[in-house]
Amino acid sequence: MASKKEKANHIATILNDRFPDTPIPLQHKDAYTLLIAVLLSAQCTDERVNQITPVLFGKADNPVDMIKLTVEEIKEIIRPCGLSPAKSKAIFNLSHILIEKHGGEVPSNFEDLEALPGVGHKTASVVMSQAFGFPAFPVDTHIHRLAHRWGLSNGKNVNQTEKDLKNLFPKESWNKLHLQIIYYGRKFCPARGHKIEDCPICSMYGNKVA
Repeated sequence: MASKKEKANHIATILNDRFPDTPIPLQHKDAYTLLIAVLLSAQCTDERVNQITPVLFGKADNPVDMIKLTVEEIKEIIRPCGLSPAKSKAIFNLSHILIEKHGGEVPSNFEDLEALPGVGHKTASVVMSQAFGFPAFPVDTHIHRLAHRWGLSNGKNVNQTEKDLKNLFPKESWNKLHLQIIYYGRKFCPARGHKIEDCPICSMYGNKVA
C-alpha cells in the first residue's frame, strides 16, 4: 500500500500530465483586480465572476475610482455574484483602506491582506501566490473535498487540509498545484455525478465513501 507521500507524488505526476498549463481562472490585470475578483468568487462560480468584473472594472479598476462609486452602485453591479450586500461593503471599505494605509497598493503580506474587510486566509493566499509569486496553497471547499476524497488529508476544516497538503507537496509546486487540482476537479472529480471509474486519481486512490 502506497504511503501518503508516494500517493502525493503520483497524483502530482497525473496532474502535471493532465494540466501542464494552468491559467488563472479569474480575469484580472493586476493585484487589485485579482483581489476584487477573488473576493467576488466566494460562493460564486469563476465563470459568473468573469461576466461581472468587466462591467465593474469598466467603471473602477483601482481603489481611487472604486470609492467614487457608492456601495449601492457596487452592489447593483455585482448582484449576480451573490452576497452582494456584504461584498459591496467590503470592496468599498477595503479600497478606502488601501488608499489610506497602503498608498493605493495591495499589500504583499498575509497580515495586511487578512486585515482587509472581506479578505480571509484563502483569498489572501490566492493573491499572495498569483499576484506576488509567494509560495502559498489556497484551499477552498473544492480542494478540501478532493484532498479528503483522495486520502491526502482527513482534516475537518480547510486550515488543517492546507497544512496536510503543504507537508505532502514541495513548496515550489504549491502555486501551480492548487490550480491543477481545481481544473482536475472540474473535469474528472466533481462533487455531484462523480464516477470513480472515470477519474484517473479516484480509480486508484479514491475514498469510496467520499
